[in-house]
Amino acid sequence: MLHMLGEAETWVAVAFVILMGVFAYVGVHKTVLKALDHRRDRIKSELDDARRLKDEAAKLLAEYREKAKSAEREAQDIIASAKSEAERIASEAKAKMEDFVARRTKAAETKIAQAETQAIADVRAAAAEAAVTAASSIMSQTVKGNVADDLIAKGIKDVRDKLN
Repeated sequence: MLHMLGEAETWVAVAFVILMGVFAYVGVHKTVLKALDHRRDRIKSELDDARRLKDEAAKLLAEYREKAKSAEREAQDIIASAKSEAERIASEAKAKMEDFVARRTKAAETKIAQAETQAIADVRAAAAEAAVTAASSIMSQTVKGNVADDLIAKGIKDVRDKLN
């Protein structure tokens, strides 16, 4: 056993045991255990915070997804409403346009009818005037005197009444 006292490893082992005894006497193991306990508590607290944050993030994600779905539904409702409103406005515009065209057509037909009536009246007046002139000319050449004047006046009056 004496030869072991010359070995360096033996002295390292003795120094280690003495150092451990000093550490135990001073209470280093309690300090190390406190530090480990404190670190364990801190890590546990961080893990709890991380779980809580993860849960909050999951809730927020679910809320945002629901809001996105709601916004999508609302946008589709707005689009559908806009389409139906556009169709309603288009049908109203078409009805108004058809009514406008019908009124303009009727007004044009009325003007055409008035123009035809006026043209017929003008032609009759011109024919009556020509007939009166012709009758007057014929009568003045064939009949003479007061009788002629009475016949001409009466004939002119009759022709005008019948043609107008």
